[in-house]
Amino acid sequence: MPPAGQGSANRLTLDATIAHRDDLRYTPAGVPALSLTLQHASEQPEAGGRRKVDCEIAAVAFGDTARGLAGLPEGSAIRCAGFVARRWRTGTTLALHIDRFEPLDARTNERIDH
Repeated sequence: MPPAGQGSANRLTLDATIAHRDDLRYTPAGVPALSLTLQHASEQPEAGGRRKVDCEIAAVAFGDTARGLAGLPEGSAIRCAGFVARRWRTGTTLALHIDRFEPLDARTNERIDH
């Protein structure tokens, strides 16, 4: 396994619903930024059985991704991908930093083609 920071894997893909979305803001450098809370529910295989998963995860997005997510209402289903990092520079809690997303049909979890 490579040392931390040298090619270490850190990618997460998640189907979720936007449970809460803050207003679009801008960093001091003028980059669009958005904070969200995502709700995920599924069943996953574990140890030969099925595990029910129901959780919330903090997420952030920047740039065009933030602008796109800001246009979706709370309750929208999305498939998002990104990396996990500290939520705050000096904190220990984690947040998903979304760098890609696509809207999903909330009933089928299938991609919505525009």
